[in-house]
Amino acid sequence: MLARVWSASLIGIDALKVGVEVDLSGGLPGVVVVGLPDTAVQESRERVRAALKNAGFEFPMRKVVINLTPADVRKEGPVYDLPIAIGILAAAETVKRTCLDDYLFLGEMSLDGTLRPVAGVVAIAAAARQLGLKGLALPADNAYEAAVVPDLEVYGFKHLSEVVDFLNNPEATQSVQVGEPDTLLRSPTPVLDLCDIKGQAQARRALEIAAAGGHNTILIGPPGSGKTMLAQRLPGILPPLTFPEALEVTQIHSVAGLLKEKGHLVNQRPFRTPHHSASGPSLVGGGSFPKPGEISLAHRGVLFLDELTEFKRSVLEFLRQPLEDGKVTITRTRQSVEFPAQFTLVSSTNPCPCGYFGDTVQPCTCTPRHREQYWAKLSGPLMDRIDLQVIVGRLKPEEVTSQPEGEDSATVRVRVEAARKQAQIRFKGSPTLQCNADMESRHIRQWCQFDETTRLLIEGAVRKLGLSARATDRILKVARTIADLGSAPDIEAHHVAEAIQYRTIDRMQ
Repeated sequence: MLARVWSASLIGIDALKVGVEVDLSGGLPGVVVVGLPDTAVQESRERVRAALKNAGFEFPMRKVVINLTPADVRKEGPVYDLPIAIGILAAAETVKRTCLDDYLFLGEMSLDGTLRPVAGVVAIAAAARQLGLKGLALPADNAYEAAVVPDLEVYGFKHLSEVVDFLNNPEATQSVQVGEPDTLLRSPTPVLDLCDIKGQAQARRALEIAAAGGHNTILIGPPGSGKTMLAQRLPGILPPLTFPEALEVTQIHSVAGLLKEKGHLVNQRPFRTPHHSASGPSLVGGGSFPKPGEISLAHRGVLFLDELTEFKRSVLEFLRQPLEDGKVTITRTRQSVEFPAQFTLVSSTNPCPCGYFGDTVQPCTCTPRHREQYWAKLSGPLMDRIDLQVIVGRLKPEEVTSQPEGEDSATVRVRVEAARKQAQIRFKGSPTLQCNADMESRHIRQWCQFDETTRLLIEGAVRKLGLSARATDRILKVARTIADLGSAPDIEAHHVAEAIQYRTIDRMQ
């Protein structure tokens, strides 16, 4: 007897439909799994055998051949326990086959038949919807997670026997329902607010520009000047996630196994803060079966690298391509996986090893050679990709003792959303352009035109600062954002002048 059940395999943050074919043939009793299974899939033979017996079902005393298709794609993890068990029961005619082709089955099984949750169900649910399948049958602990994908029937079960009852009598089981997508996207008021910041008017302005245009930023200043406080408040002035963005972010976190609230989309923009001892693969992702790294977990949000110059230079160089392309491709012998990585990089560092170069109070004890070695960790190509380079100076005594007087995050966010809306109108809904930082050279030529006075200003900055063509393009992107914040239709000389001042440490020694 032959039966086929549908499941899925994760490839990056996407899912591939996998057929689980079970054949009960003559010969000595035994179980054979083919189709490039990994060790966890091979071990499912014993888990499924014990689970079927302990759940009260008879395991066929015949040769059982299980084929996972397509046969040239590596299968990993315990996600195939449930579909293998259902395939065996269907081949033995213990369950009806009427709706096997309508649903994807996935889930790990304990030896008593209890279903255990697995990772990546949001990606699998999204794939099931795209494939036109009716729904999913999966562990109850994953049901609300998968149900955030609209237009899909999701059935959650705690035990193998419940799945059998569902297949034999589908009308008796109710699918899992969650609230409307709009209610899932409501974000609580950010705990960290810009109104907590004392002074630092220029740094606050830079954060507003970064939020409005999605520009990469580095904050440089002595210890205690407020660099980390400023960076932590950037998510509070970013626009809320749209439903497609929230679904995309939730999908990434689901694949990584980091989804905390089942049945809810990730409703706040990610803010990832890896330690400076992080390795390159931990940032970009990796492993034998590639998983998303920190830059993908920060997709549509913020990646904050505190103490940037303490990171290994080789690790920082991993960021160059993702910062330019908005994605990262990880290649292995058998497959190539692409993860999205459209994030805003915010970093902070001291100006020198002792931290007080240029400080008005504490003298610097570093030699010029030490400062040169310190900044040599940041390569020119990496600095080219950082649009806003901001000096965060020591607070004045009167600023330290005074109460904060700056605007709160909600007020700034209104201007940021207005600027982004103006940019979206200009982009005419292009799916590849979310903000000004995403513009390519052809977009800059189209939307960042300038007059003769501005041209001379830019040429002077290129000569004086030794800017590359990439850095010059990024100045124009920042100028476009500044113009959007001021509701100006065209870039003017004062917009470019303000953008240029954020590049003055390009060659800092």
